[in-house]
Amino acid sequence: MSKYAIKPGATVPPTPFYYYDLDLLRRTLGVATEEANRYGYHIHYAMKANVERPILEEIRRAGLGADCVSGYEVRCAVENGFAPEKIVFAGVGKSDGEIEYAIEQGIFAFNCESLQELEVIDGLAKAQGRRVNVALRINPDVRPETHRYISTGQAESKFGISYTEVDEALARLNELPNIRIVGLHFHIGSQIRNLESFAELAERVNEIARWFEERGVTLRHLNMGGGLGIDYEGPDEEPIPDFAGYFRTFHDHLKVREDQTVHFELGRSIVAQCGELITRVLFTKTTAGGARFAIVDAGMTELIRPALYHAHHRIENLTAEAEKEKRAMGVYSIAGPICESSDVFAREIEFPESRRGDVLALRSTGAYGSIMASNYNMRPIAPSIFGGEE
Repeated sequence: MSKYAIKPGATVPPTPFYYYDLDLLRRTLGVATEEANRYGYHIHYAMKANVERPILEEIRRAGLGADCVSGYEVRCAVENGFAPEKIVFAGVGKSDGEIEYAIEQGIFAFNCESLQELEVIDGLAKAQGRRVNVALRINPDVRPETHRYISTGQAESKFGISYTEVDEALARLNELPNIRIVGLHFHIGSQIRNLESFAELAERVNEIARWFEERGVTLRHLNMGGGLGIDYEGPDEEPIPDFAGYFRTFHDHLKVREDQTVHFELGRSIVAQCGELITRVLFTKTTAGGARFAIVDAGMTELIRPALYHAHHRIENLTAEAEKEKRAMGVYSIAGPICESSDVFAREIEFPESRRGDVLALRSTGAYGSIMASNYNMRPIAPSIFGGEE
């Protein structure tokens, strides 16, 4: 059930807006850090999921570091109080300016994704008279069960250094004196619910790490990326993801030396369930073919995942739920106002009879909702409201 309940006599703010339950976020952070600490693991929050300031404040206070995939995210992390020594910088296309800023800040490590990137970072570090930490992002060719757009660990992916290029990377290290290879980085994709994919990753990492160490490379840390999925179908059944099973899977399968640290980059699993997109029904209509639509004032400008991935979000009619008498059910498609045929949140779902002015909630939008918002059709960015503030 939506955390944003309509109270009798209360006025609902102008829609659309994002609503965040900070209490659920704090509980999620508590479980995640407790389970990670059980094995001495380190968590870096994936900034790309959500950068609302109150959310970043809760995450920083919980002791997480930051995982950044652009120099702008590095700057955002620094400006929001994340310690540079807990910031990792990944991303397949880092610009020179972004790299220079991260070097100046003294971040924990760059996660490098190509041979040419190693050369560029070495040159930029030399110009600053510094030597910087680098983790090689290796593409392990693991195929997780997830959407192809958010799957990143296969041989044909643009991400990471191919395992076929590792020999050449090692051969070049002596020519790059301003970088220090301190670890390996992996990330096979997002919204992965089958923990067997992570077990397969851990076994593959064991092979790759052993290969490096046999060639004299000391690996001070292993970064396993993120990817843990959430329950979009039943957010109330699993409001907090299975962090215990996730970290236990790596503990059971990953071989770690005593002097080695293990790092994770979690985003969606931390923030997704604490957020909702609240919207109103503008119009209802029935097409010549008999299809019934509820047209709402939120669209792909506020939540692009359904249009981009055909992603599912549970939708609730809060007005209908607040009424004493139960409404009849019907088959509806819930669509936005954007001038694109793909601007549909759900097609032909069982839904309470909906009327103009009804308030709806799209659940599980704390990740990849507001952060991916756009001004397409010259729409303003929707505001955010925070509940459960201390």
